[in-house]
Amino acid sequence: MKQKVTVTIAGHDYTLIAEQDESYVRKVAAHVDYHLREVMSQGRLSQADGAVLAATNIADQYFHELDSAENLRQQIKELLEESAKLKLELSECKREIFRLQGKK
Repeated sequence: MKQKVTVTIAGHDYTLIAEQDESYVRKVAAHVDYHLREVMSQGRLSQADGAVLAATNIADQYFHELDSAENLRQQIKELLEESAKLKLELSECKREIFRLQGKK
């Protein structure tokens, strides 16, 4: 269900309509507010220029996180493949031990 949530970003109130719960919307707004204030504190910029720089910084972080997530997925895939090979090898070793025990 969509709901209206009023948030403050860089001293301005914005009413957002969102399907997510209010705490999530506020967390997102606080993240944007933090980055916008950080950029604006570094020099004399218009709010529009600051917003573009803040959005660029947030997008940069987003793409770094996507790359990290993809690297983790690849590592997990490789570890699962290695685990499957080791399980097969263990099973073969157990069969060989059983076979050798039967020859005594």
